[in-house]
Order: sequence, then structure tokens, then C-alpha cells
Amino acid sequence: MKFELFLAFRYFKGNRKGAGFLSFIKIMAITGVAIGSAGLLIALSIVHGFKSTINSKILGFAPHISIVAFKDAPLYRADTLYTFLDQYPEIEHKQLVVEGQVMIQTRNDVSGTIIKGVDLEPNSFGFGDYLVEGEYNLDKGSRGFPGIILGVKLARQLEAGLGSIVTVYSTEGNPSAGRSPEIQQFEVKGLYQTGIEQFDDAYAITGRAFAQKLFKLEPEQASLIEIKTRSEDVIATFTDQLNEDLPFQYAESIFVRYANIYSWLKLQESLIPLVISIMIVVAAFNLIGAVLMMVLERAKDVGILKTMGSKSSMVRRIFLMEGLLVAVAGLAFGIGISLLFTWLQSEYQLIPLSEENYYMSYAPVEPHAFDFIVTALVTLLLCALASWLPARIAAKTNPLKVIAFGR
Repeated sequence: MKFELFLAFRYFKGNRKGAGFLSFIKIMAITGVAIGSAGLLIALSIVHGFKSTINSKILGFAPHISIVAFKDAPLYRADTLYTFLDQYPEIEHKQLVVEGQVMIQTRNDVSGTIIKGVDLEPNSFGFGDYLVEGEYNLDKGSRGFPGIILGVKLARQLEAGLGSIVTVYSTEGNPSAGRSPEIQQFEVKGLYQTGIEQFDDAYAITGRAFAQKLFKLEPEQASLIEIKTRSEDVIATFTDQLNEDLPFQYAESIFVRYANIYSWLKLQESLIPLVISIMIVVAAFNLIGAVLMMVLERAKDVGILKTMGSKSSMVRRIFLMEGLLVAVAGLAFGIGISLLFTWLQSEYQLIPLSEENYYMSYAPVEPHAFDFIVTALVTLLLCALASWLPARIAAKTNPLKVIAFGR
């Protein structure tokens, strides 16, 4: 085996004079494998980055599980249900929430949004990670107005900044002479930005007591209970368990509530690698032509080897190894290119994105060691299969004809 590897390496180096065209073919084959493997690894790292970034944003801002009453009614004894949930070890944090649709107005504009009244500190549910201006202060300030936190996009639309006074209108059904809207003013204490339109446009955060007053709810009532589990892995099973244990309420997991986003991620994760993988298949089968050219170039050497008693299997292994050397060289360059791109993208954000469409300002990258291992094995396997045909042709070469005619 050492002799075959020695010859394969010598042929791979290609030091023979007048072999310029063969060297060009070899370089193109290496380049094809490098581009194919690099393209696949880069695509996989971006897909993983997309999934992790969006998943962390959703799980950081939104609750893992929401418990609501049927028919959009409030939870009338939410305090009792809240205490009942203490028995479940799967729960890391939980909070009573009052929320409802309102109209929010400034001097310059008016817009519809959802008021979300909460009690817990922002870091309990990860909300504090997305506060970009101001502070998380929902209490009444020196001016006597409760605090409110708006999404950056909503604040920009309303032309509201820190310290602005906003007026919130809430009403059940259509306003009439006998049903006037509930009105309350708030002071903007902070701005948040997740990059996900469903969050940044939809929610204004305030204290639960102020939201209860706005929607005329009793202190023991709430719109829903939000739950954050200790592990993402138990969200689905724990949701099913809650639906069995709570017959008069409905537990909804984050995967159901934001099913459209998760479906988009799943489609992206399954489709893009499949398309990019075609590049590796094409690059691998380009080796057929490259190795076949090597066989034709070394035909005289093959004739001499077989005249000296070399078996066909040994000749076949020589050119098979030469094809694998091309694959290894291309794979090494491809892995290097993908790692370099990952570093450059992480440090300098070379690929910017529209945050409105992709939920982030630049393409995230997250390389996985498993992807590198699988890509390397698949590439080597395809290249070995592609090299088999020309190696088999070399093994069947008739030494007498090659030596006699110099071919």
C-alpha cells in the first residue's frame, strides 16, 4: 500500500514537464470540490445561525407556555391558578398578565397596539436583553404617570421618545353614549427592539395593576398566565400535561402561537442544504474527467507497471488514491474558506439583511462540528465513487499496446 500511495502522491504533484494542461484540470477539480464543500458549510452555518438567533429572540421575549381561558374571557381566579402551578418542577418562572387591544395616541399620531401588564422584572423572561433605551421602570414617576415601554418601531411611528406622554384608550365593543372608552395616560420610560415585527409593533409593556384598571378587571383577575420552563425540551410535553390537568383552561405552547415563524425556519433548514449539496455532487463528478486525464497522461507508466508484474488492483488503487488526494485538497481548502468566512461574518457582518424581512440586521453564522464531519465524509465518498470509473479504466489498460504505440 505504501508504494501505491507514493506513486499517487507523485502523480498528484505533477512535476512532469509539458503537463500544464493536466495541472490546470487538476486545479479546477480541486477548486470545484473546495467551492462545493465551502458553499455547503457556509449555508449550513447561516441556517443554524438563523434558527438559533430567531429561536433565542422568540424564547427570550415570548413565554414558553400561555394559559388562557376559553372564549377570550379573563381568568376569574387567576391567583388561585397561579398558586396551583407551584407544584410543577418544570416551571422556572411564571407571571400573571393582563393584556388587551388599545389605541395609543401622542400629539402627532395614533396607532393600535396591545397593552401587556406584567409584574416580574425583565430578566425573568429575558425581556431586559432587548431594552435599547431608557430603563425598565413601570411605576409612577415624578410626573404622576405610570411607566410604559414601547417597541422602537411603534415609538418611531408615534414620534414618541423617552419622557413622552402617551394616551391609551380602551373600550369593550363599539363606543357609544352609554359606553365611553377607558382613558389612561402613561410616561414612556424605555424602548425595546427584538427585530421581530410581531413583537416590536404589537406590544406596549406596563405594570399589571395599571392594565387591570384600564380594562376594569378585579385584582384577582388576569388575561393569562405566562410560563417559562426550565428547559426548551419539555415545552411540548408539559403543555400537553397542563391541558390534561386544567380542564377549564387552555395551555398554548410557543411553537403553536408562533407556528408561522417556526414553519419558515423548518423549511429553510431543510431546503437550502439540499440545494447547495448539488454543488458537491457536481464537483465530485468533475473528478471523473480530471482523473481520466491523469490516466491518459500516465498511460505509459501504467504499461510499464503492468509489464513489471503489477496487478490491476494495484493500478486501480493508485488512481483511486490520486482522486482522493484531489478531494482531500479541495475539502481542506473548502473548510478553510468556510472558517474564514465564519470569522469575517462574525467580526465585520459582511452580509447585511433587512431586519423587517429577516428579523435581524445581518446574517448570523453558527458552525457545527457535526456538519463538518458529515460534509467531509460525504465529499470523500462521492469523490471516491467518481474516481472509481477512471481508475478501473487504468487497471484494464493493455500494457503491450501502450508500450508499442507510446500511448
